[in-house]
Amino acid sequence: MIKFFKENKLPIIGGLVSTLFIGLAVFVLGNISGYEAKHLISSSLSGINMLCNTVVLASATILALLLTLLGISSGTDNKLKEAHYQQVLTIAKFDTILFIMALILFQLFNIPITEAESVPTSWFTTIYWSTLFISSILSGMLITVLLLLYTTVTNIIWIVGMRKDHPLISTEEDKTDK
Repeated sequence: MIKFFKENKLPIIGGLVSTLFIGLAVFVLGNISGYEAKHLISSSLSGINMLCNTVVLASATILALLLTLLGISSGTDNKLKEAHYQQVLTIAKFDTILFIMALILFQLFNIPITEAESVPTSWFTTIYWSTLFISSILSGMLITVLLLLYTTVTNIIWIVGMRKDHPLISTEEDKTDK
């Protein structure tokens, strides 16, 4: 796990910074009452649904494009190291988690909670802050996935397009070390 964080330090830091920035921006709003939270949930529902739709669409597209990336990777003249495929696997894992989280959040916000009369007003504050917290996590995770993807695509461009020596290209020495 420590190796994972070392190898993907910049994308993870990028995602964490964006999550913290968004979360901090929301925290600046301060305390709100249950009635205010109910009103804010109603007014922000379309934006949250749009965020979830965008994240679901982006993550599904990224998963599909990873198949193309694998096709390019296997079709190259150079034999790539396992580390490249581990990068692709990491992106796929993060992206799948992101897809599922966004889909669940989207489904939850299609429940007309603000129209329900049996929900105590005090719950709306918790629902509101949870929504903002989860949406900032979704945004941060999407940024992390995009930065991971950027790193992998950049590596492929160097290997396939620029035909440069790259640490991910397997050499004869690597084969004899095994």
